[in-house]
Amino acid sequence: MDIQIKQIEGKYESVWRELWTGYLTFYESAVSEDLYASTFARLLEDGPYEPSGYIAWDGDEAVGLVHFMYHRHCWRIENVCYLQDLFASPQARGKGVGRALIEAVYAQADQAGCPVVYWNTAEDNDTARLLYDRIANKTVFIKYQR
Repeated sequence: MDIQIKQIEGKYESVWRELWTGYLTFYESAVSEDLYASTFARLLEDGPYEPSGYIAWDGDEAVGLVHFMYHRHCWRIENVCYLQDLFASPQARGKGVGRALIEAVYAQADQAGCPVVYWNTAEDNDTARLLYDRIANKTVFIKYQR
């Protein structure tokens, strides 16, 4: 694969929608049409705490996406970066798409002076965790949510 990473732009809405639907389906989830529209609009906004994103391409084929955002942190002066969504299409898994997307977020965070990039994954997401264990440090924290 010849993976290229591009910032999400308005012209990529249908491609983004297809990839994000794949991500949501993988996690047996769905969102409303209003949330699709709102999320895409926010990805195009320019603000310090708006989400950003990239799409991975193999030639003309979109094969993955990532969403991330910066936020303040009480234990650091610098902002930290939350990598919220990461997805590689089924035919592209195991071919470097996830790594390329994470590395693009790492590079963007470094450029922004942000020393921490973190994310969550499902405990049983064994395939992805093989990659994550190689490029990041697993923490001891457990997520709780209301």
